[in-house]
This record gives sequence, structure tokens and C-alpha cells, in this order.
Amino acid sequence: MIVLWGVPGDGPLDAVRAALVAGRVDHVLLDQRLSPTTTVCLDIDDAGGVVGDIRVDAGPHVRCADVAALYARPFASRETCAPADLARAMSNDRQLLAWADAGDMRVVNRPAAMAANNTKPYHLAEISALGFAVPPTLVTTDPRAARSFWDDHGAVIYKSVSGVRSIVSRLDDTHRGRLAAVAHAPTQFQAYVAGDDVRVHVVGTEVFATEIRTEADDYRYASRVGAGVHLAEIELPADIATRCVEMVRCMGLLVGGIDLRRTPDGDWCCFEVNPSPAFTFYEEATGQPIAAAVADLLAG
Repeated sequence: MIVLWGVPGDGPLDAVRAALVAGRVDHVLLDQRLSPTTTVCLDIDDAGGVVGDIRVDAGPHVRCADVAALYARPFASRETCAPADLARAMSNDRQLLAWADAGDMRVVNRPAAMAANNTKPYHLAEISALGFAVPPTLVTTDPRAARSFWDDHGAVIYKSVSGVRSIVSRLDDTHRGRLAAVAHAPTQFQAYVAGDDVRVHVVGTEVFATEIRTEADDYRYASRVGAGVHLAEIELPADIATRCVEMVRCMGLLVGGIDLRRTPDGDWCCFEVNPSPAFTFYEEATGQPIAAAVADLLAG
């Protein structure tokens, strides 16, 4: 049995579920919105394995022993239930996250492996250690250090230090008078790398690469600045594709969304490896069968 855990309406979850249905693969959806009527009873046996079951009133009954694979895309507990049900939802989610880490099944992806993405400086160091170039980076609360970094590199972008999504923006003259605000929160600055963005989705050993061309600093929010975005499927150089697969594997992930930039000189720079990629944006634009690949991976 394959278990999907999350909220219907989430694009990747729905796409993988549709692929499983199309392949007539046995699966169960654990809908987080039903947490108030869900009972999670899990334990650790003498061999260190997770045993127990998950029951949803008027819904599925999942025995841990029957689960071969789990696709986990949970939302924060408070986003899925009413305040009166939050305590129960949080308890259920904690148990399911522990199961995702310790359970004897294939998991896309285990929470412990995903955790490195929550702190960008550590994550960048991890990427660098695995052989990809990363941009010169400064994380600081010192406005003078930020100003000096900007002067040294000329073109600089800033973004969040944490795993919370932020809009990547390039510093311009309007920011000169605002650098003092850095003293109130650690901010990540990076030297701007010219070139074209390439999002690479690694699914097991399969590689799906998409080139993104835009005038915006952050193509995800190009419409906010009136810029267009063009996405196209491309084939990566063999050595880069191999390094992407190896990097995802070394991070303990089965699926990863890698943000690369190819410079005008043909060099490759890596910004991030997303351990829970929203791949449907790229799949819909290019027709790449990413959801089907994830479904196949789950099915073994």
C-alpha cells in the first residue's frame, strides 16, 4: 500500500495521486483536514520498528505493516483545522512525522533529511561540500558588513535565511537608506550570478531539467514586476545530471528540486535543493512526466 499524506488541492499531491489512479496502484489518502476524526496509535517494537495503525472515522484504516511507501506533503497543523481541534491535530502530525522518519517504508522525503533546508547557510555549505559552486554569501545583522559586501560585489541580492519562502530581490539605490534595518533580523546577501535559471527535478535516478528565462530577479514572482517568463525542457550535460542525482542521494532524499544557474561562460552555480518541490508548475509548462515518475518511485 502507498500512503499519501497532506491536503487535497495541493498540486503535487493531487498530481501524484492522479498518476497512481491512472496506474491502478493501491493507495490511501490521509487527509490532514480530517485530523479531528483521525486516531493515530503508533509505537516502537523491540526491533526498533514502528508498529500500530491510523484510523479515520468513516475513512481509511492504515496498518503500518501494510505500508510500502509514503508521500508526505503535510501543511502546518494550524492551517488544516479549527482552533478547537489544534491540539489533536498537532499530536497526530507529530506522530506521523516520527513515523515518516523511522518507519520501514520508502518515504518521499524523510523529515530528518529535509531539515537541512530550514537553515540556508548550512544548506549552502552542504551543497558546496558536494561539489557544486555556490555564490559568495553573507549572513549578517551588521549594516556596515552588508554595505561592505555590496561594495565588494557590485550586484547583490538578498533573501531569507530560513526555510520560509521569500522573494529574491536585487539591491538598488533605494535600499541604501534601509540597510540599517538589517540590525533587527539576520539577512542573507549573495553576489548576483548572471545567467539563466535551470530547475532540475531529480526523482530517484531520473532527471527533468527546465530552463527559465525572465527579466525578473525572481521568476516565481515575475508577474509582480510585469515581466514575462518562458519555461522550456532542456537536456543537462551528462556530468551535471550525474552530479545532481548524486547530490540528492547524498542528502538522503529520493526527490529534490535543484535551483541552478548557467552562466554566460557555461559554468554552473547551485542556489538550493528543495526537498519538497512544487513540481507541477514546471510539469504543466513543459509536459515533463514528473508526477508519473514520483508515482513510479513510490510503487517501487
